[in-house]
Amino acid sequence: MTTTSERLSGPTARQASQRVSQSVFDGSRLRVVLLVDVYDGAQQEFLEAYEQLCNQVASVPGHVSDQLCQSIENPSQWLITSEWESAPPFLAWVNSEEHVQMVRPLHNCVRDTRSLRFHVVRETGGPAENAKKGGRRLQSAPRMGDGVIRHALTFTVKPGSEKKVAEILADYASPDPKVDDTTRLVRTSLFMHGNRVVRAIEVRGDLLAALRHVARQPEVRAVEEAINPYLEQDRDLDDPESARVFFTRAALPAVHHVTAEREDPAAERHALYYPARPGQGMRLAELLAAQDEAAADDPASPVLRSTIFQRDDVVVRLIDVRGGPDAADPALTLGLADPARAAELAEFLDPAAGGAPAQSRGPVRMALVTDRRSPDA
Repeated sequence: MTTTSERLSGPTARQASQRVSQSVFDGSRLRVVLLVDVYDGAQQEFLEAYEQLCNQVASVPGHVSDQLCQSIENPSQWLITSEWESAPPFLAWVNSEEHVQMVRPLHNCVRDTRSLRFHVVRETGGPAENAKKGGRRLQSAPRMGDGVIRHALTFTVKPGSEKKVAEILADYASPDPKVDDTTRLVRTSLFMHGNRVVRAIEVRGDLLAALRHVARQPEVRAVEEAINPYLEQDRDLDDPESARVFFTRAALPAVHHVTAEREDPAAERHALYYPARPGQGMRLAELLAAQDEAAADDPASPVLRSTIFQRDDVVVRLIDVRGGPDAADPALTLGLADPARAAELAEFLDPAAGGAPAQSRGPVRMALVTDRRSPDA
């Protein structure tokens, strides 16, 4: 399991930039809420599975406490809340293979789950009372956001099948962008590097509802079935448990998004892959986030928007660039303008990734497969 035993942020919460609409790196405490719908008659089995899980998670670095609550109106509805010192240690744990195996007993007795994650902004008692509690860190200011939720999936295909997979993924009818009256698909961007696939999606409204909507679309289901024989990780989409485990492992969460608040209709979208040294993915993502935040204040920067996705040692930076990366200063586009930070970044990159020599360590530009926007997005 990849854990974050050392604190990734400073001792005090970082001042929130108005240009950053999403970030897990401000150092504030995290509250995780899990809504659970248990099968009728399985309440005792669920309670036993939770107690086993609770004993295991108590030793995870960064975990503070948790609670289990049962509805007073419907005994099949449960609520699990947990508190973490900050978001990075929670993400390191929830995205680990150990977590996938740890929660299996819960899913045997659960009909549906929904996970929600919140930075703590304010709490009863105010700053003076918080100081008495040991300086518990709160998010310094609410983020304004831009109404768009960003998420990505990543998986690998069998070596030698890359060209065929790219053809399948590029040639399909777009699903209906309207999910319901409040949720809409905005954009889907798909990239490949070697045998790794990254699919980034943007949604207005409810991300979970959008993902379920897309999975039910016949054109998407046909594509998923077509690439099944080429996946390195086997899956059976007709088996809910097999599909759940695959998409759990494939999830590539967005950990930071920043915009320069400059627009260019001709901006191009690119994806950069940063293979991290083992155990250094979160640190690498945090360094890139700090660089992007500084670049957003620089009028000379060609990067209009940047989203960083990270899971374990996979870090992907999705950027919208004016003039294209070839027309701009490569150092600015790649987030390497500061020589000191470029050297620090190189220390977090895996020199063995892709067989590259140590002296050529750096991000890799992924090949665009398809980039689709919904009408009126």
